Amino acid sequence: MKQDRSLLSFAVPLTALLGAILGFVGGQAVNQPLAGFIGGAIVGGAIAYVAGTVLADQRTTGRWAAVGVCAVIGLIAGGIAGIVSGILAGAVLGWVGYWLASGDYRRGVPPYSTSGQVLWHNTFLFICGLIFFFLIAPIMVIIPLSFNAENFFTFTPEMLSLDPEGYSLKHYRDFFNNSDWQLAMRNSLIIAPFATLIAVSLGTLAAIGLSQSDIPGRQAIMAILISPMIVPLIISATGMFFFYSALGNWLEANLGFSQELSGYIKVILAHGALGVPFVIITVTATLVGFDKSLTRASANLGAGPVRTFFKVQMPLILPGVISGGLFAFITSFDEVVVVLFVGAAAQKTLPWQMFIGLREQISPTILAVATILVCISIALLTTVELLRRRSEKMRGMSPG
Repeated sequence: MKQDRSLLSFAVPLTALLGAILGFVGGQAVNQPLAGFIGGAIVGGAIAYVAGTVLADQRTTGRWAAVGVCAVIGLIAGGIAGIVSGILAGAVLGWVGYWLASGDYRRGVPPYSTSGQVLWHNTFLFICGLIFFFLIAPIMVIIPLSFNAENFFTFTPEMLSLDPEGYSLKHYRDFFNNSDWQLAMRNSLIIAPFATLIAVSLGTLAAIGLSQSDIPGRQAIMAILISPMIVPLIISATGMFFFYSALGNWLEANLGFSQELSGYIKVILAHGALGVPFVIITVTATLVGFDKSLTRASANLGAGPVRTFFKVQMPLILPGVISGGLFAFITSFDEVVVVLFVGAAAQKTLPWQMFIGLREQISPTILAVATILVCISIALLTTVELLRRRSEKMRGMSPG
């Protein structure tokens, strides 16, 4: 009986309120906000009541039922677009209904917690979710726009109604067939790997050296080495312009390098300098749990410093080295300010070409390129996370 009162006074009203909000938003799309508000409140309250009574022990069935009901309502109200909206709304209402009706909102807090403490705990989680949405929403807008059949940067009526005629792969075809985009892609794939190799080599050696406790001025050296992450990029780019311009002139005058080759060298060195701090930080974090007695044991067995490094130390810090290398690669692949200062037209990278597509000619192809870069970044960051977990397991820690 107490549970029924809690259901009717807490779970049902809150889920009905959420349903009313979702219904109002959906009703605005078909010019019936009031009907959407009322209908959403009724559906939300009904889902919560069913979740707490009839299908209390059948969450999967109840949630799929909520999705199905909302999808049917969406089909009646708005066609194909309404089905998609209804499925999303049903998934949200089904999850929230069971979350409130079953008391799952108290999970993660001690049983003796007060209502205020439970409220703050869930409010904090809600705030974290809002921050995540704030960060991810611009990306989620770009991806569907890249399939626009028109040369627009906005959603067309056909796209909003989920009409297949409103979607096309022509921007992706333009990217793979356009010589300017392919040149930029080739340059990015040339510059980023070499810059990553330089960053990994220098950053790993620096991190190992700075991990020694007898290095004088260790903190000051560390601050200087990671300064490219802290100093505004425009300032770093200006300094690199003057330094690498002189270096390029020297290479061309004394070693006979072509202007194009010296341009690649300048951009690679500049991007390598930007990637070094990421390698230092990740490798230093890996070295925190490194057992230095292993290197002393290797030396006692007759191995030299180089053999000890490659046979003992490197296998254990390899996840941190690869993680730093991936961050350095992403930094080089996505960087545009430094390459504008240091490089020339022959070294035009993908971000540079995207900048041109926004400044000089409005090209929707940049949406397709941005989607491809997002997929690459997701793949690389997933690899970083897997390596982090592997590193923690190797050091005897439980991955968090």
